[in-house]
Amino acid sequence: MKPAPFDYVRPGSLEEALQALAGHPEAKVLAGGQSLVPLLSMRLAAPAVLVDINELPDLDHVNVGADGVRVGALARHAQVLADADVARVQPLVTKALANVAHATIRNRGTTVGSLVHADAAAEMPMVLQLLGGSLDVVGPQGRRTIPVEELYVGPLESSLHHDEIAVEAFFPALAAGTGVAFEEIARRHGDYAMCGVAAVVTVDGERVVAAKAGYLSVSDIPAVVDLTEALDGEMTNASLARAADAALAVLEPETDIHATADYRAHLARVLTARVVSAAYQNAREEQQS
Repeated sequence: MKPAPFDYVRPGSLEEALQALAGHPEAKVLAGGQSLVPLLSMRLAAPAVLVDINELPDLDHVNVGADGVRVGALARHAQVLADADVARVQPLVTKALANVAHATIRNRGTTVGSLVHADAAAEMPMVLQLLGGSLDVVGPQGRRTIPVEELYVGPLESSLHHDEIAVEAFFPALAAGTGVAFEEIARRHGDYAMCGVAAVVTVDGERVVAAKAGYLSVSDIPAVVDLTEALDGEMTNASLARAADAALAVLEPETDIHATADYRAHLARVLTARVVSAAYQNAREEQQS
């Protein structure tokens, strides 16, 4: 299929881009286009105007500080993935990005664009949710920060207003005594995962003091489950089984063309134990280094 007809504008400034959006309630923003262009081609999206922001200045940055990682709206996945400081300050971002589609997609797709697309089968929205990050957007009323807990409001739906542009994502730094891990299962390398799990575990000596897991492809919006109580301070086969039970009590896997609900539940159970255990080991190694 071919896209439905639309007008195309390529503004040279953020102000011009905002004006274009304000004048067309059905407009869409184009950055990397790796999610939007397929939707256009299948006519699942039919904007009246496409606002291409690739000429906007100062939005391709990746800034790393002691508090975390800030990613500009035009920074490509591959750019963030290759940044050694990102891997040092918040390694979960790097681990997840390595699983995003194929290299060709990562070379063009933008991390912020993936966050705004709000696909619960994508890696980065779940990572932002798990880490408690935020998204900065600019609109007619100026700049505002959206905490991630207020960002995802439904399937493929974020709380951005139609006349706002996302300009920067913030991923908090990894806290001391904390480890991370990530794993997903897909039919083929680069496909959307049938289930994916990331974990953040904080330890004090051998004791688990906090643990959370994030899940992709098992719900309509990115899902995070606090597993601290289920683990009860220990990392054993029994506590990991309790953690998997606790996760499945919250998650509601669904059947689609890729996997049945039962199979997704099985994957979530297996990956919860595997990834939480790996994050614990990572935390212990970091603590001892």
